[in-house]
Amino acid sequence: MGPLAGIKVLDLSRILAGPWATQLLADFGAIVWKVEKPGSGDDTRHWGPPWVRDGKGKDTREAAYFASTNRGKHSLAIDFTKPAGQQLVRTLAMRADVLIENFKVGTLAKYRLGYESLKGVNPRLIYCSISAFGQDGPAAKEPGYDAMIQAISGLMSVTGVPDGEPGAGPVKVGVAVSDLITGMYAATAILAALIEREQSGRGEYIDLALLDTQVAALANQTLNYLLTGKSPIRRGTAHPNIVPYQAFPTKDAWLMLAVGNDRQFASFCKAAGKPSIAKDRRYATNAARVKNRATLVPAIEKLCRKKTTRAWVGLLTRAKVPCGPINSIAEVFSEPQVKHRKLRFDLAHSLGGKLPQVKNPVFFSRNTLVYSTPPPLLGEHTQALLSAELGLSHAEILSLIADGTIG
Repeated sequence: MGPLAGIKVLDLSRILAGPWATQLLADFGAIVWKVEKPGSGDDTRHWGPPWVRDGKGKDTREAAYFASTNRGKHSLAIDFTKPAGQQLVRTLAMRADVLIENFKVGTLAKYRLGYESLKGVNPRLIYCSISAFGQDGPAAKEPGYDAMIQAISGLMSVTGVPDGEPGAGPVKVGVAVSDLITGMYAATAILAALIEREQSGRGEYIDLALLDTQVAALANQTLNYLLTGKSPIRRGTAHPNIVPYQAFPTKDAWLMLAVGNDRQFASFCKAAGKPSIAKDRRYATNAARVKNRATLVPAIEKLCRKKTTRAWVGLLTRAKVPCGPINSIAEVFSEPQVKHRKLRFDLAHSLGGKLPQVKNPVFFSRNTLVYSTPPPLLGEHTQALLSAELGLSHAEILSLIADGTIG
């Protein structure tokens, strides 16, 4: 059942950061109740094509985007702008261990669903709010998406081709990395709060901002600036602190060379037939290589163009030098290691057919992660959950449907 078996999570989030966190918790065995707006649901349900295919191979109107981040959850279509909907959510919160939301600051408080209201009915509740800029400060009430956070945080300033080279300019990372990292921080913070609750018996409020998270996740780049006073620049695939650590063109494609220490550099030079380079004082240490990258990188590029990527990978792997091809996503799933780890699997979908998924990357020694629940249809579990969890009668459920409170 997973290490979080029995933990109940009330998920009022949508798009990516919150749903990524709750999918992680669901993978670990938590029960996740995903509350969505009747009629439309999570915005990402409509972020297609591509679409999930049914049992006959035809496109549905369930987006692949939504399916990538909502497995293991139960969907309840509840309109909490209505008093009856607010009461349903409040009652679910009384039974939950965790609540996670990512509405604009102050939105849920208007419906008496903010932390201050809910901790009164459930003092053990761990309540996690995700927003673009946090719960306070001059930008707190401003909306925000991943792309703008990548820009504002400085991530795009260090991502892309350097000035003066063809194609120069800032580039957005190819996935919504600010959302994903925030989702992982959220899951980590929630797990920490659950452990602390075992000691104190009390709940917790967690304030997470995409901007804060992405600034923190700049890691060495922020310290490079704080220690020198100089803003890091875009270096394409190159590393600001390690050389050679970048992509090089080969005879037929590209090779990502990731030399992490002086021993590996010496091994690379020997494998490339140029051991003298590693003995040159200008390149013998990483600090020297960083200082003299302008002359070293062209020399390595000249060497790399002599062999195919496949030949280099075979040669350098034997020499214990970290490297790899720059795979397409299709090539990723053909990698022997990816196949061995069985990262791709299929779930039976409610609309028929098999839905491909990517496995949670965590492998426990004693707990087996079970993937049995596909991304839900909008409101798929509303009636069953309200009956089983809250004890609503069939007549009460029909009345809530009739007035539009649930869907």
